[in-house]
Amino acid sequence: MRPTRLSRLLCIWSVLLIGACASVTNPVTGERELTVMDERAEIAAGAKAHQEILKEYALVDNAALQLYVDGVGQKLAAQSQRANLKWTFTVLDTPEVNAFALPGGYVYVTRGLLAYLDNEAELAGVVGHEIGHVTARHGAQRATSQARAGWAVLGATVLGAVVEGVSGVRGVTQAASELAQSGAAGLIARYGREQELQADQLGADYLSRLHYDPQRMVDVIQVLKDQERYAADAAKAAGRAPPAAPDWLASHPSNDERLARIRETAARLKATQPGGGWADDGRMRFLRTIDGITFGDGREQGVVRGRQFLHEPLGIAITAPEGWRIQNDTSQVALVNAAGDAALVLRVLPAQLLRQTGNDHQAILRQALGATEGRTERLTLGGNLSATYYNGQRRDADGTVSALEATIVNGPAGRVFLLAHLGADAAARERARAAMRQAELSFRALGAADGALARPWRLGLVPYPAGGFAQLARSAPLTELAEQQLRLLNGVYGGRPLPKPAELVKTVQ
Repeated sequence: MRPTRLSRLLCIWSVLLIGACASVTNPVTGERELTVMDERAEIAAGAKAHQEILKEYALVDNAALQLYVDGVGQKLAAQSQRANLKWTFTVLDTPEVNAFALPGGYVYVTRGLLAYLDNEAELAGVVGHEIGHVTARHGAQRATSQARAGWAVLGATVLGAVVEGVSGVRGVTQAASELAQSGAAGLIARYGREQELQADQLGADYLSRLHYDPQRMVDVIQVLKDQERYAADAAKAAGRAPPAAPDWLASHPSNDERLARIRETAARLKATQPGGGWADDGRMRFLRTIDGITFGDGREQGVVRGRQFLHEPLGIAITAPEGWRIQNDTSQVALVNAAGDAALVLRVLPAQLLRQTGNDHQAILRQALGATEGRTERLTLGGNLSATYYNGQRRDADGTVSALEATIVNGPAGRVFLLAHLGADAAARERARAAMRQAELSFRALGAADGALARPWRLGLVPYPAGGFAQLARSAPLTELAEQQLRLLNGVYGGRPLPKPAELVKTVQ
């Protein structure tokens, strides 16, 4: 179960608003602006949310990598309009391809994004863009516009459409809003079109101040565009509809527009140094630093291998039905059907609840899930795990009655798990019931064969072979479009020139 996908968290910005507006000078534009967050409030809000981030996400356990990214960030921040801030740069242990910033000088890059960058200059472009959001006070501007509109917190969901129509299981559907109600809810603002374009331009400017070629900012945005294209191609190959862009992207520039605008900015900046003099892009420095980092799912969050979800620390595995997909999030794993209107959700029940109920399944159903009237069935899962299946009604704290279908199962090491059947409506749940019961029966203690599959993949460096990425794909453990993934990983998915023979390239091992 891994940190909630950042793409799903990009839907809210929530801060502790101060009571009165102040007038401040924007460090980038030099213009005065009314705000509910002066610099002191920005720093306080960022520091508070930073602590929530550290609770929600593990950090990459690689001191050299953390120091390297911080070093690049500190050099860029020193060139910015807010060099006075105490800047913090952190690499998060999640496979999501993203970077984001908090007000007050907190910048985060995921290991998932690092894997797809090619050199230090591209890393500097990513970090410079996020520094730009902070220096231009975009988070404070967002907080001010929300205060004027009278909003505080917008709801977020983990399962999107699956959970939205469900009045389902207490503690399961609630997980969709847990992060939204925390102090880290404001981890990323829904920046507008002009703010994103301004951050691109500022990032390119910071690159040029350190004598990195500002063209590398173009390459960064091409990485994002290639990710879009690969996602569409992978969905097509699997017979799925292309992933829809989140609603919050409606106010964002497209990657095509960003490419066009940043090319203009890069050309203008390069014209200021007609003789060149750009620094080395630091490719080998960067590649040596990321060599060996985890690629894709990590051990502590559990791994997805085709239809299998395997979690070595918890000692459990489960198999998704044919045609279903697995969504691995912070506190739960969801096996979601092809239509996206039903899911089997797996969670670990908290130790405090087990102490209160004495691990008694009937007590858990009544006290934690509000079960009232229904049918129970004793089961044995995975050959030796005792379980109780319930299908009936539940009553929530305000007296509302709704359907509840769930299984409580005793897992390894004294842990107890919940398998909840969710559907957008009763008909969707009924259509998916047989498949969900099948998946339940596959829940098991991690065996020897499962343990081999549960090993995380690692990024490796190899000379580019004569047979190209097709040759590399034959030895890579990737299970979906292996050659295309390796091309994406090495920045040649969008038609850029192939590596030279024997040039070091990234692979997955």
